[in-house]
Amino acid sequence: MADHDLITTHTDAPVDAESAARLQRGGLELRRYAHEGEEFTGWYEAVSRGFLEAAQTSAQVEAAREPLASRRLVGVADPSGPAPAWPVATVASWVADLSIPGAVIPSCAISDVTVAPTHHRRGIARALLEGELRTAASLGVPFASLTVSESTLYGRYGFGPAVSVATIEIDVKRASWAGPAPAGRVDFIARETWRALAPDVFDRIRVHRPGELEMPAGHWDRFAGTRADAEKPERLRAVQYADAAGTVRGLALYTVTENTEDVTRARVEIVSLLADGDDAYAALWRFFVELDLVQIVHAGQQSIDEPVLWMISDRRAATVRLVDHHYVRIIDVPAVLQARRYRRRGRVLLEVTDPLGIAAGRYVLTVDDDGTAVVAPAGARATATVTLEAGIDALSALVLGQVSARTLAAGGRLRTSDAGAVADLFGWEPSARLSYWY
Repeated sequence: MADHDLITTHTDAPVDAESAARLQRGGLELRRYAHEGEEFTGWYEAVSRGFLEAAQTSAQVEAAREPLASRRLVGVADPSGPAPAWPVATVASWVADLSIPGAVIPSCAISDVTVAPTHHRRGIARALLEGELRTAASLGVPFASLTVSESTLYGRYGFGPAVSVATIEIDVKRASWAGPAPAGRVDFIARETWRALAPDVFDRIRVHRPGELEMPAGHWDRFAGTRADAEKPERLRAVQYADAAGTVRGLALYTVTENTEDVTRARVEIVSLLADGDDAYAALWRFFVELDLVQIVHAGQQSIDEPVLWMISDRRAATVRLVDHHYVRIIDVPAVLQARRYRRRGRVLLEVTDPLGIAAGRYVLTVDDDGTAVVAPAGARATATVTLEAGIDALSALVLGQVSARTLAAGGRLRTSDAGAVADLFGWEPSARLSYWY
């Protein structure tokens, strides 16, 4: 788990002075918001408005308060407006562990980024994002990450689309199960039991899967429908897979939507599928493929190379759609590149550009036979067999191992003297994934 002192220091840190001064010149105030009282209510209502949600009830506000208590809540106030207690822009951030190839590092996770349409084109989003990144850098947080609703917004701040995920729909009337038959068993469990078991199963999985972020507070209750403000939690069903020794290795949550015109063609939505090992994965997917009275099984936030596609009798029964999902940004180049592991020995001279100037510089990356690395500042005369020139967004995407240096080079996103050597160095298995939104 991320260092508690760093988490607390980040949550309590003052707003960025440079961003605050920039907004003040336009008559706006950058400030932190409290986690209780009217300040929190106003901040949370502004977030809901920003994402086009309905006005929040008092019960919904109260249910959100505890999960957000560990986050740094920042907003922009307009003292001249008719409702100055409600911010015209918001952002939340917190420090959490993020998995990279062979390691786990602290990341400044960012969420709830909104700007009211009444205050567009005033540099507010820029002030919020740059301010949070500078704050993280000043505290020694080496990485930043976010999931995005609009993919065109964050490249200007140095974020790169490092993790794409797949949405999979399987017509199970057309495809039968052709995969393994594990020795364990699948059983129905209560949602509350799923809620109790899920954190441990997820933590066993996430440390080995690049791109996964430590689960934010409140997300488990949101998934399980165990929050006080949950809507129609009774629709959720839960199952577990236990191996032959009785150890729970897999969990799934799902909903069913009945087809009122033909009851044999219902639609199943997999809300969460956690599998600690191949047997748990196969057993849970077999359960869904073989469900009675179902035609379509739908699952989002899946890996781009899901084994289930090789476990059904008809590959064309599956429709797969890829989408960019997890955007990441290196703040401290040496810290991140030294933390991760690599597939082969190598030495690369890096020249990194950064639109914010936070991580720009020249570095020499030296990787030993065991995959560990040392990163040092490069002097004017530094040389290496392989050279790499990249913006911080491209390097950040490369570091999680899903996108190949060959692809980035062909797309004009980086320049290198040997794309194949860089691709071999940074490539990683398993493929990066983030299995939820935050």
